[in-house]
Amino acid sequence: MADHHMTKKQKRHTIASIGTVLFMILLFLLLWFIKLTAFKPEEEEGVEVAFGEVADAGGYMAEQSEAVPMPAPVPAAPQSASSPSDNDLMTQEDEESLALRREQEKKERERKEAEAAEKQRQREEQARLEEERKAREAAEAAQRAKEAEAIAKANQFGSLFGQTGNTQGSGSSQGSGQRGNPVGHGSVGGNSWSLAGRGIKGTLPQPSNDFKQEGKVVVRIRVNAAGQVKEATIIGGDVSDKQTQQLALDAARKAKFTEGEHDQIGTITYIFKLN
Repeated sequence: MADHHMTKKQKRHTIASIGTVLFMILLFLLLWFIKLTAFKPEEEEGVEVAFGEVADAGGYMAEQSEAVPMPAPVPAAPQSASSPSDNDLMTQEDEESLALRREQEKKERERKEAEAAEKQRQREEQARLEEERKAREAAEAAQRAKEAEAIAKANQFGSLFGQTGNTQGSGSSQGSGQRGNPVGHGSVGGNSWSLAGRGIKGTLPQPSNDFKQEGKVVVRIRVNAAGQVKEATIIGGDVSDKQTQQLALDAARKAKFTEGEHDQIGTITYIFKLN
């Protein structure tokens, strides 16, 4: 059985080998046939000469291809003014930005110059006002010193006669002797006044009796050339009640003095006593 089986196997192998050889032969023949069919003999080269018309005398030439005219280049459409290119727009924007920046810088420069000029003007104005103030204060101080000296001299001179309320400064209802009073002081009812070289017209105004504190109030007065009291300021005394002080100021402003050459500084002293 084994020998019989090997024999069949060998037969199948032999048949497969033969089939393979036949297939290779057929394939070889097929390829050979295809090669023979595709082979073409080369044509003999020659020059064909034609006699007759010039158009036919060109001889044998390879077929020439007709020249195909090339289309003329289409010129680029010019850019219209209404449609600027991107480069033109960027250039225009740069120029406008530069012009705007220059204009802003010019305005800022003008503003700073105006501010500097205004500050300089204010400094000059303040310096001028300060100089005027100092000059005015110096003149007022000199005037006050001069008037204070005159008052002191008048008081020294008046002390020689005493302040007893005589015809030179008694302040009585007659008052005629006070109008030309060269001493410049007097008293009425315990209240006194002092103004160098001036006399009082009528009588010295008395404060209202509606006061709440006893004591003394010294009022500094500025009298003009016509004899009117233009300023009244409390400069001394021992009364702290504001209402009582105001009564003294109101009475002092009503005083009338004889005429003079210029404004003068004097005093009025009021004595307040409760009943």
